[in-house]
Amino acid sequence: MMNTLNGAEAMVRSLEAHGVTHIFGLCGDTTLPFYDAMNRLDHGITHVLSRDERSAAYMADGFSRVTGRVGVCEGPSGGGATYILPGLIEANESSYAVLAITTDIPVGSYGKYPLTEVDQETLMGPLTKFNTVIKRADHIPRMVRQAFRAMTTGRSGAAHLGLPYDIQYDDVSADDIWGDPKLQRYPAYRAAPEPGAAEDAAEAILSAEAPLIVCGGGVVISGAMEELGKLASRLDIAVGTSISGKGSLADTHPQSLGVVGSNGGTDETWEMMEAADLVVFMGCRAGSTTTSRWEAPKPGQRIVHFDNDPMVIGANYPAEVGVAADLKLALQAVNAYLDGRGGDLPSFGAAAKIADIKQRKFAKFEALAASKTDQILPEQIIHALNQNLPGNAIVVSDPGTSCPYYNAYSQQKHPGRRYITNRAHGALGYALSASLGAWFGRPGAKIVGMMGDGSFNFTCGELETVVRCNAPITYVVFSNANFGWIKASQSGNFEKRYYNVDFNRTDHAAVAEAFGVRAWRVEKPEDLDQAIKEAFAHDGPTLIDVVCQALEEAAAPVRRWMG
Repeated sequence: MMNTLNGAEAMVRSLEAHGVTHIFGLCGDTTLPFYDAMNRLDHGITHVLSRDERSAAYMADGFSRVTGRVGVCEGPSGGGATYILPGLIEANESSYAVLAITTDIPVGSYGKYPLTEVDQETLMGPLTKFNTVIKRADHIPRMVRQAFRAMTTGRSGAAHLGLPYDIQYDDVSADDIWGDPKLQRYPAYRAAPEPGAAEDAAEAILSAEAPLIVCGGGVVISGAMEELGKLASRLDIAVGTSISGKGSLADTHPQSLGVVGSNGGTDETWEMMEAADLVVFMGCRAGSTTTSRWEAPKPGQRIVHFDNDPMVIGANYPAEVGVAADLKLALQAVNAYLDGRGGDLPSFGAAAKIADIKQRKFAKFEALAASKTDQILPEQIIHALNQNLPGNAIVVSDPGTSCPYYNAYSQQKHPGRRYITNRAHGALGYALSASLGAWFGRPGAKIVGMMGDGSFNFTCGELETVVRCNAPITYVVFSNANFGWIKASQSGNFEKRYYNVDFNRTDHAAVAEAFGVRAWRVEKPEDLDQAIKEAFAHDGPTLIDVVCQALEEAAAPVRRWMG
């Protein structure tokens, strides 16, 4: 007699077979069999109840970024499926493996105008690397395996599985439930460079006079930080990063230039982008932010491009050499070639140039951070965080006020994914939820979530989730009573014609306290340091509401606003 499970049980067992340890999600009518299976079965998976499906997806995203494993979120049909979309597209475009499972109306009621009917397959298609609504229960194990293969191989990304209500009750053979253990982490099944490609790239770099490496998120996703550090040190070659590439080298590394481009890049770091005679894009798509809307590299600057996605190479700039491969394997090949090449390797003298650039950049920052002011400046917040963050900290930022400042002026002492921000689509409300996912992924680390007050009001309801989980996360709210990025853009680009960007000031500390979070409201620069020390020392959720300078009045490191 065949050993069978029902479809809901088969989904749980299939996730278990792929090493899933956490699921973030929100209950609904169509999810009842799935929840019952999770409740009854012994599986070792922790389910975290969120208050919003969008938040559940952001939690899965944060979890995935710090673990290198697939983050899983789930939600019901109808509104649940539509709310989960922002998290899926962010993960997919940022190349992080996130699986969304949305239960659905019964297959038998398709086309009969039942409550919550929506074509999930069409809805999710443009947002994911793999997407299907499963129509038969016996397809569940195979579709889960296919989703995990898609998410973890090649350019990692998001997947969606629709799970209709009726097939959750149908029989599935238990013998068909298995998972490839290689797909429990990503990148899985890494691809090495084609013969000669890494060697050609190395020779192109050696032939330059002032080369610059610009790393995107691919270096950290691949875990190629050690190989990159070896290359940078042996050639004394400058390494800049995109925002997502932060952590490719430690900020304190002698060859680490820091973020380049329009968000967190400064005129000082941009000097190297313009002066380079060869730019090596490494796991970086050379998109609008990193290149300051393709202001540099300019025509005539030579390009070498490493990426695990061949579609990226040559998309924006003609590549003299393209290396389509996993970044870790590609950099190992470059270093191995240099090891055996013979002859003296050039030294490009980047460390001295970078030290000068950083000295000039940080002199401006430190002057503002140390200035005596009535109101708190964003520079003072970042400076206080730099002084107090422990070495194992993970900082999560929404894309608003906090983002360019941390991009430019953080002092991350170790390489790796220790800074998270949703740069692909830049939706507000990300950091509060993603911080919780990061904590579940790395519970021994100090997690700090930063956001503007606009972002806070998108998802402050998830503070209840944070309190219920007793996660010792510290949130820092940059409170300036407006949508700061847009108001600053109206100031810089529209001659201060402000329209519909201001809102009432809220006491965010009081809101947080109502949820059970220990909170501080800080209005004077001299009170910042003590509040941060007390918040970090508290064994539970904390929030610091910082009333600070409005972004349109600040010296933000955003190149398009600079004079």
